[in-house]
Amino acid sequence: MNLKKIFNNKKIIITGHTGFKGSWLTAWLKLLGANVMGISLNPHTYPSHFLASKISSGIKDIRLDIRDKKRLEKKIVNFKPNFIFHLAAQSLVSTSYDKPGLTWDTNVFGTLNILETLRKINNRCNVMVSGFNTV
Repeated sequence: MNLKKIFNNKKIIITGHTGFKGSWLTAWLKLLGANVMGISLNPHTYPSHFLASKISSGIKDIRLDIRDKKRLEKKIVNFKPNFIFHLAAQSLVSTSYDKPGLTWDTNVFGTLNILETLRKINNRCNVMVSGFNTV
């Protein structure tokens, strides 16, 4: 499988691109020649791979909460992605105990917002939803 052939010059959205896995995926897809848009909150850790590696250079770096359906929908529809890698989630166990509503809202309804938005784009889009744990 020739990954460069698959991803080169393709429009790709990565949600959670400021996190550990998302930042590595962003770096890898940039090397393959993809046109990447990252949608995420600010990095939650310091140091962070995202900040240390300056991955935001050369991508569309969008700070957006996936629970904000209107703004999310506008960004996705206007970008017309060929691929979406959905990695954004509230994954911290301690936070899930302290704020279970936030965790469910982000992980379930945030994912639903992305999937519902796919109905509004007029091009073929491949989607990968990462598994996550909720309380």
